[in-house]
Amino acid sequence: MQNNYYAGCDVGSTTGKAIIINNDGIKGMAVCPSEIDPEKTAIKVLQIAYEKIDAINDAKDLTYLVGTGYGRREIPFANENISEITCHAMGAFTCQPETRTIIDIGGQDVKAISVGEKGEVIDFSMNDKCAAGTGRFFEMMAHIFRMDLTQFSELSLEAKKIIPVTAQCSVFAETEVITLLAKRKNAAEIAAGIQSSVAKRCFTLLKKTGIQPLVTITGGCSKNRGLIKALEKRLRTSIHPLAIDPQLMGAYGAAVIAMKNKA
Repeated sequence: MQNNYYAGCDVGSTTGKAIIINNDGIKGMAVCPSEIDPEKTAIKVLQIAYEKIDAINDAKDLTYLVGTGYGRREIPFANENISEITCHAMGAFTCQPETRTIIDIGGQDVKAISVGEKGEVIDFSMNDKCAAGTGRFFEMMAHIFRMDLTQFSELSLEAKKIIPVTAQCSVFAETEVITLLAKRKNAAEIAAGIQSSVAKRCFTLLKKTGIQPLVTITGGCSKNRGLIKALEKRLRTSIHPLAIDPQLMGAYGAAVIAMKNKA
């Protein structure tokens, strides 16, 4: 068992993520931008993770590989593909066993996940019909402000008040924000309004599944400090940090499931 390696590969709309584990824990991990072809994304991100492990050169050296994410069915060398909802739940639960509620904000959708005492999914709710509140939405907003994502996530923390951004559609929200900036409204306060608007959308999803502590956040937007602050204010509870990069939580959960399924 010592030389057995288990991998999780999460092929998302904007990034590919991979984690390789064995009985001693995480041995390799990687993140890379997604290619148009999901299979190419999987090969690329796994190859980066392999470089950190002398015993592995390609997927044939893995004991078991679970694919997840929107491109999971396009990974022909995976032993199994599993929903990202299941994988995020298992990943967050393994990191923090007291996790009962997860907000997963990905590139194209937002999910609220209720987690049981064994890391199983009890219920979930998803918004995948509009880009508002997703990673793509934040990229668009950062572009309007002529900032990178990190700068934009920090901007709202400077606000002394919030200028509401009320549009529910990402296209209309873009127009609204451009108009506010053209009127020379305070940029930090507009950014705070954007974060508050996304937090409100997340809260609506969470109400459908129920909100039980501990609450954690996964996905690339988990690094958005302004959003975390807005969510904590809206939920009136703390969002618990995870020991492993939350962006990698789907891949980590997939790797944990790979080990469990092959054990």
